[in-house]
Amino acid sequence: MMIAPTLPAELKAALDGKLPGFSRSDAAQRSQKISTVYRAGGGSGTIKSEADALAYALARMPATYAAVAASLNALTEIAPDLAPETLLDVGAGPGTASWAAAEAFPSLQDFTLLDANATLSRLALELARNSSRLAECRYLPGDAGGNLAEVSPADLVIASYVIGELNEADQRKLTDAMWAKARHALVVIEPGTPAGYARILALRQQLIAAGAYVAAPCPHERSCPLIAPDWCHFSQRLPRSQAHRQIKGAEVPFEDERFIYVALTRTPPATRTARVLAPPDVGKAEITAKLCNQGGVELAKVPRRDKPAYASARRWRWGDSLIADS
Repeated sequence: MMIAPTLPAELKAALDGKLPGFSRSDAAQRSQKISTVYRAGGGSGTIKSEADALAYALARMPATYAAVAASLNALTEIAPDLAPETLLDVGAGPGTASWAAAEAFPSLQDFTLLDANATLSRLALELARNSSRLAECRYLPGDAGGNLAEVSPADLVIASYVIGELNEADQRKLTDAMWAKARHALVVIEPGTPAGYARILALRQQLIAAGAYVAAPCPHERSCPLIAPDWCHFSQRLPRSQAHRQIKGAEVPFEDERFIYVALTRTPPATRTARVLAPPDVGKAEITAKLCNQGGVELAKVPRRDKPAYASARRWRWGDSLIADS
């Protein structure tokens, strides 16, 4: 089941319920400060008050949710039989990835969230009370690296926008720890920057060596064929609410979230299919698309005179798997 990139109605209602009496200008200032610290690799340590947590959630939850939703859609497309019953959300923050997983997998019954930030965990639990699926979730205190050993394994483990807060040695330790807890699948999402891509590549290589299979976005377990300064990333467009625009100081009614992800499974995917690595170029005579397939990167050209293939290629979008065409 493919899910929408927009916040679920229960989550949007829960956030909207916190807006009365909440200063948008104050939230915008807090959000800007938090974003600056995040971009510098400072993590969530600057989120110390209830107002900080809410400002962060209003500013970042929509985009983070959209990126996680797109990543889970890619996993479910390649592994349609995956039906996890238990979830471990590592570095859960306000619970964004858990909400997306609940939408993507109706099979999920048990949600465990782990994060060291007590302020964000309180907000996550308040928001979860509004969910028919997440109301009974467990939120465990502690940092993503140190506390995983005490957590029970889960069918699905997700870590969204968290590994970048750690140094390289701790990233490697966390990678091993998360894979050890993942019974069936691990999904890791990072910002779609060259640095985020480098972190995902390192994690991918480490876990392939440990026996993992790549379900998405790559159609293979070989080294990434892209050559610097090129890097793999994707983009998800999402609408902005009025409150979101005010807090972000933005005028356009939408946002494009750039992200990179990897979905790893214990068993090999039944299907291997090319993926669209950039927006296709639709010309008068042909469509040109940059594809990653089992043989490497290919610049596919689909001539207009081949009407069925051209009609199919016109539907290709950046990040798509060509599973429907295979």
